[in-house]
Amino acid sequence: MKTMSAKDAKNGFGRLIDIARAEPVTIEKHGRAVVVVMSVEEHARLCKEQESRLKPEERPDE
Repeated sequence: MKTMSAKDAKNGFGRLIDIARAEPVTIEKHGRAVVVVMSVEEHARLCKEQESRLKPEERPDE
C-alpha cells in the first residue's frame, strides 16, 4: 500500500486518484495515518466480502 502526506495528496490530487485506482493509498497527517483512499471497485469488493461473512439475519435489506 502506498503512503502520501496530506499536503502531497492535496497538491497532487490527480496523481492520488491515479494511484488509488491501482491500489489503496494511506494519507498521513503529521506522520500519522488518518485515511485510506481506494477505488470504487476495491470498496465494493471489500463490502461484498464483509457482507458474505454475515449471518443471513445480519445482512442489510436490498
